[in-house]
Amino acid sequence: MLEAHALACGYGRRTILDNLSFTLAAGELLCLLGPNGVGKTTLFKTLLGLLPPRAGEIRLDGKATRHWPRRQFARQVGYVPQAHTPPFPFLVEDVVAMGRTAHGSLFSGPSPHDREIAGQSLETLGIAALARTSYTEISGGERQLVLIARALAQEPRILVMDEPTSNLDYGNQLKVMAHVRRIADAGRMGIVLTTHHPDHALLHASRVLAVDREKHWRIGRPDEVVSEDYLRRTYGVETEIHDIRRRDGRLARLCVPTAGTPEPS
Repeated sequence: MLEAHALACGYGRRTILDNLSFTLAAGELLCLLGPNGVGKTTLFKTLLGLLPPRAGEIRLDGKATRHWPRRQFARQVGYVPQAHTPPFPFLVEDVVAMGRTAHGSLFSGPSPHDREIAGQSLETLGIAALARTSYTEISGGERQLVLIARALAQEPRILVMDEPTSNLDYGNQLKVMAHVRRIADAGRMGIVLTTHHPDHALLHASRVLAVDREKHWRIGRPDEVVSEDYLRRTYGVETEIHDIRRRDGRLARLCVPTAGTPEPS
C-alpha cells in the first residue's frame, strides 16, 4: 500500500535520513523508535507531503504521491498530531466532523452522512458520550482519543500518528495504545507512529523502524530490532528485555531498566 523507496529526508541542503526504504500494508502497525534529533519529525513531514523528498519517492499503490493534489492526498493519508488545546471551544462532535473536510466541497459544512461517520468514529473509540461536550473541557487522554476519532472520520488508508501518548498519564497511555492496536487489527488501514517508549513497540508493533544516534536505521520485527544493545547504544542506558507469560497464557516482551537501580538491601 504505502512504500518509501530509497527516501532521503532533510531541509535545504541538509540530509537527515538517507536511503530509507520500507512498506506499510493495511493491518500493520509500524513504530518509529529513536531519540530526539535523529529525523523522526522530518520523516513524518516528508511522508505527509509537507517536505519534498531530497531523493527517492513515496508511493501509494505503486503511484508516486509527490505531485498529488492535497485533497486527493488527504483522502488517503490521515494525521494525528500530539494533543493540543484549540483557541475556540468546539464541541467534540464538530472537531471529529472536521475530519470529513477532504470529502466535501471547500466551503460546505458537514452533511448528514459526514455526521454519521463522525458518530461512528466516536463509537469506535468508546467516547460517543462526549459528543456534545466542549473539546476544551475534556481530559488530555480524552482529547487524544478525539484527535484519533477525527482522523478515523477522514477514512484514510494510512494513518500517521505523532507520539499519540505524549504528555498522557500511565492509564491513558495504555488506553490510547490499546485503541491504536485495535484499529490496526481491524485491517482497514496501516498505521505508522512515533514513540519514545520501547514497550510500546514491543507490545503493540507489527514492525519497528529503529533509528540510532548516528542516524543509522533498521526495520524488522520488534524482537529483532528492539534489543538491549540498541537501547544501550541509542539512549546510553542499561536495560534487560524479558519475555513474560500473561495471565491469559500469551507471551509478552518487556523492557526493564537497570541503570541506576539500587541494589537490594
